[in-house]
Formats: sequence, C-alpha cells, structure tokens
Amino acid sequence: MRNVEFKAELRDFKLAKAVCSRLGARHVVTMRQTDTYYRVANGRLKKRESVILEPDGPIEEPTEVIYYHRTNTPEPKISTFTTYSETEARDHFGTGELPVWLVVRKTRSLWMLGPTRIHLDDVEDLGSFVEFESMISKSHTQARARQANEKLRAALGPMLGEPIACSYSDLLALELETEPVPGQ
Repeated sequence: MRNVEFKAELRDFKLAKAVCSRLGARHVVTMRQTDTYYRVANGRLKKRESVILEPDGPIEEPTEVIYYHRTNTPEPKISTFTTYSETEARDHFGTGELPVWLVVRKTRSLWMLGPTRIHLDDVEDLGSFVEFESMISKSHTQARARQANEKLRAALGPMLGEPIACSYSDLLALELETEPVPGQ
C-alpha cells in the first residue's frame, strides 16, 4: 500500500481539533499507542500496540506489525508500507527475537477526511505533532493525495510549527542520543 505523508509540529492541539471538525473531518478514536522499532537492514519495522480510550474503560486493539519505506524529507512524501498481524509477521520475518532499537509512546487522536487520516499526536518526551496520511488508490491518485495534504496544510497552517522530515523514532533517537538504524 502507498500513501502521501506529511508531519509537522503542532502548536495548538485544541484549535486543530476544531479546524478538523469545521473541515468536515470525522473524529474516529483517541488511543494510546506504543510503537516498538526494530533494527532491520532496510526500511523500518515497528510493532504497534494500541489501546482505545473509551469512557467505559480502555479497549485493547490487535497488535500490528508495520514494515515501511519512505524518504526523510520535510515535504509531503510517498510511504510504501505493509501491515501484518503478529502471526503474519512471524511467518514473514521469522520467529527469532528481532533486536529492539527503541520505543515510542504517544496518545493519538485519529480523524478521517475522505481517504486521508489526520493524526493529532502527543508524543512522550517529544511534544505535539500533526500527521496527514492520504491513501493512494485507483480512485484517489497520487496527485489527489498530494492535493488533500496541501488543503489540510493550508487549513491548519496557523497551528503548524516546523515540518518534520523523519519519524518519531528518529526524533526520539536524537533526544536520547541513540545511534540511528543502519540503512536509514
């Protein structure tokens, strides 16, 4: 699967939610996510554990393993990814323990605007960020995905800080002074 991604610092979480609502985006869920990144020779591999935050108590989601490639650039970029269940990941990557690089913890407010996911993230030890992921498909071309990202960037512009070129894992590695994953 492929999408067009953009990430930036978020200066005003509350106002960003209001703008998403005004644009017609639908709030889907708020969740806590723990992403465990592994050292792999090529691309990125992370195990994502998610807990949906509901008024009646947290609901644990099935664990996903996500393998992806994308360039580190502050501009909207193409990300190619595959999502596996834990069983599928063991079949694909083997049953041995993979070397853990680091763990990123965040609270994510997920919004949808058509085929575009809007993530309003509060990342432990890093701060607040917004991320747009606009899926590419036959009916939603790469050009349309880029247009969707640009529309959101324009609408949320006053709330956006610096564009972010890399993943939260890279930012956390810099913060912790941990060496980057080889091949990135």
